[in-house]
Amino acid sequence: MAKSTASDPRPEEDLDHAIRQIVSRAVSSGGVVDIFAAAGLKKPDISILSDEFLEEVRSMPYKNLAVETLRKLLAGEIHGNMRTNLVRARSFAEMLERSIRAYQNHAIETAQVIDQLIEVARQMRAAQKKGEDLGLTDDEIAFYDALGVNDSAVQVLGDATLTMIARELVKTLRKNVTIDWTAKDSVKAQLRIDVKRILRKYHYPPDKQVQATQTILEQAELLCADWAETTQTGEVLN
Repeated sequence: MAKSTASDPRPEEDLDHAIRQIVSRAVSSGGVVDIFAAAGLKKPDISILSDEFLEEVRSMPYKNLAVETLRKLLAGEIHGNMRTNLVRARSFAEMLERSIRAYQNHAIETAQVIDQLIEVARQMRAAQKKGEDLGLTDDEIAFYDALGVNDSAVQVLGDATLTMIARELVKTLRKNVTIDWTAKDSVKAQLRIDVKRILRKYHYPPDKQVQATQTILEQAELLCADWAETTQTGEVLN
């Protein structure tokens, strides 16, 4: 993904070091922060991508380094989402890959790819805030996204209805999944029935139900291990 030029050859270690220095200036000194993680090299925190920081990156004299800084931070955040929010991760991964590919193919200039990556960062922040504004947990917003809320046919349901669907999906699926549920055809079949029943209950567009059901079950598969572990821990404590 990294792009270098003959006039500015930089080993990966030098890029990582430079990025850590850049990010360290953007992190508040009010608490203990893992700068290596904040640089996107381990477990980045999207909250550091404030408008002020993004503008600082945009104005960096070494534009290739600015691109690499944004790419690493965004890729790290997307990687984190892959473990919890399938649809969001896929969407932003496609956006990031599309911009970087165009840049590598010289279809867009460095300044343009920086603008595009900054827009991706802002959309990531907006997606995170969306869940908070709706009062949804991380699990609930993952299923909210899995419903295909950007589809015009789905949007007619409105946020209130989509929020209720997401909450009922989490409640129903969490109660019934086990760590090995994907290996049990009978359990998978019942969960598929449960999902379809919920979608029909809220008048989800019939022509969108098959794809939505598949995506919802894929999302459940991501979260089922944590759910099952939490359930077992709760049973032990009780």
